[in-house]
Amino acid sequence: MPDSVMLTKAEMRELDAEFKNEINKEKWATVQFNPETLKVSYANQIATPSGTGDQKGTPARLFVGAGTTKLSLQLWFDVNANQGDQKKENDVRKLTQKIAYFITPQQRGDTIIPPAVRFLWGSFQFDGIIDSLEESLEFFSHEGVPLRASISLNISQQKITEFTFRPLASPLPGSEIPGTRPLTQAVEGGTLQGMADKQGKGDNWQAIAAANNIENPRLLQPGTILNLNLK
Repeated sequence: MPDSVMLTKAEMRELDAEFKNEINKEKWATVQFNPETLKVSYANQIATPSGTGDQKGTPARLFVGAGTTKLSLQLWFDVNANQGDQKKENDVRKLTQKIAYFITPQQRGDTIIPPAVRFLWGSFQFDGIIDSLEESLEFFSHEGVPLRASISLNISQQKITEFTFRPLASPLPGSEIPGTRPLTQAVEGGTLQGMADKQGKGDNWQAIAAANNIENPRLLQPGTILNLNLK
């Protein structure tokens, strides 16, 4: 079997209340599919002074706060795709609950607050608190069990700071840069052999099926995301 590409996966880690130390490693979560985009937005707290209504021209505006920085992203989960080394789950909510943990308020001394979270992906790092999470269940089995879901996250910090650039580990010889090869989504009635053949990899479909944990290459769930980038 050809060597598979080592793909760096994004992670979510819990931080202490001071946003300094990573804690509760057993609660850390590795995403199943890396997000397609990361949107970072900044907002200053601006106010118009009172008593300027009778003045001509544009009234002065004052900076009145430290501002905020927000990270927005979307994550996908699919029980029919590779679930890594963990126990294979048949209900996608068993996968998404690891992300939902980070918006669930926890008892911290005399207060109840959501955990501080650190989002990591390669050289990108963002620390904050999840202020909104929206989960959409996208596909169901015949028994009514949700199989695929998307999660939209907004993580905020109450300040504006420069980007944090984390050092990258040295790539293995012959490995590719993560994110430079796209994943492929299965369509209605598509087969793994047909998808591989369209990319000139028809002779390698068995290795691709094994790398993606596909048990029946002729019966793919529509929307299943596959890595066809094996050499």
